[in-house]
Amino acid sequence: MNRLMRSLAASGALIAVASGLSLPLDALAGEKHRPAMPLLPQYQQECSSCHVAYPPRMLPAASWQELMSNLPRHFGTDASVDAATLKELSAWLRANASTRSSGTRPPGDRITRSDWFVREHREVPPRSWKLPAVKSPSNCAACHTTAEQGEFNERNVRLPR
Repeated sequence: MNRLMRSLAASGALIAVASGLSLPLDALAGEKHRPAMPLLPQYQQECSSCHVAYPPRMLPAASWQELMSNLPRHFGTDASVDAATLKELSAWLRANASTRSSGTRPPGDRITRSDWFVREHREVPPRSWKLPAVKSPSNCAACHTTAEQGEFNERNVRLPR
């Protein structure tokens, strides 16, 4: 085992995708261990119609607030919901958002541009993001086989070819 891998193993963190593994979401987000939280059914229904319903702790509350206030222009798509649903989802996302001490919003409020995401995926070759089965870093389910359930455990990563 090389020095880097020994150091990472000793600290309890392994470089995920490079070795065919990933980390639990809490480790990725730099938070103390929290069990995977079930997604709010309304959130799951609304968001997973277009993409993985990302666990709320992937972003700080300020990012979720910004995303929810701009649903008509949600990354180039109109993702509008009725007022009651907007209120319910926004409150749930804020209440379950990342609790990292920094609370820093990633550029463009994009999970894939957050410090922890970039750090954990730094060894993924750029060509991997362009594979037909992957297409972009935001397609978590391409490698994380249990992403739909909000689980990003290292046992469940399969790199597409």
